[in-house]
Amino acid sequence: MEKLIDLGTIIESGINKLEENFSGLWGAVDDIISWTVHSMNDVLLGIPFYIIIAFVALGAYYANAGKNAFKIEGLKKGGGLTLFVILGLFLVFAMGYWEESIQTTTLVIVSTLIALIFSIPLGILAARSKTADVIIRPILDLMQTMPAFVYLIPAIFFFSVGNTPGVVATVIFSLPPAVRLTCLGIQNVPSDVIEAGRAFGATEKQILFKIQLPLAKPTILAGINQVILLALSMVVIASMVGAKGLGSIVYQGIQQNDIAKGFESGLGIVILAIILDRITQAIAKK
Repeated sequence: MEKLIDLGTIIESGINKLEENFSGLWGAVDDIISWTVHSMNDVLLGIPFYIIIAFVALGAYYANAGKNAFKIEGLKKGGGLTLFVILGLFLVFAMGYWEESIQTTTLVIVSTLIALIFSIPLGILAARSKTADVIIRPILDLMQTMPAFVYLIPAIFFFSVGNTPGVVATVIFSLPPAVRLTCLGIQNVPSDVIEAGRAFGATEKQILFKIQLPLAKPTILAGINQVILLALSMVVIASMVGAKGLGSIVYQGIQQNDIAKGFESGLGIVILAIILDRITQAIAKK
């Protein structure tokens, strides 16, 4: 059956023009992301593994225990996660995947930071402007329903293979929840609190930064948690375009039909996901 509308050709033509007209921009983006990822990898890999494990364990403990850190109650709250962090990360090291786990963590951190730079301002804009919300909402629907593999195609086209296309695809894939939850958090701020702020002479900027964002913080942090988990879920897919880390080991296991390699690296991803999820959830609750 002949196509009535060749939408794919139109999109391809547009992407070709973007690549030709903004080649310098794509090169600069590639350089910045590659340098950031490699630098962070070098720094983290230069630190002894036991120091990183101790640091993460302490962070997990204080995130859960809070003000009760030096009390029995704090030990009950934070002790379980702290023990899991120590045993889980030591297991990753003992399996021989410490370097890959650091690479994965770096990709997740860089992707999350880039996603938040775009998503939080977009969420604020959508919450404070009905016109922006009408425009942004269907775009987010498209981004969330599009198969993740599709994002790899333009990423490869603009940035070839390596960590950069993996980061770019991960950012696009993980960005929507942060936009939605930032918007939702601001919209759910009680209107009487905002009116009280206006009554006392607060400007719109003061209302945003001193009323809406502080009250919306738990919801925004929940969005950050979702971004991190989606970024981790994209790790294996990003390995198909040359992204380093545990995902590349999983991909090798698939290609070689190596069950042991696939299971061990997959277990490493699960451990990282649980640690990041529990820590960010604890921070959000406080």
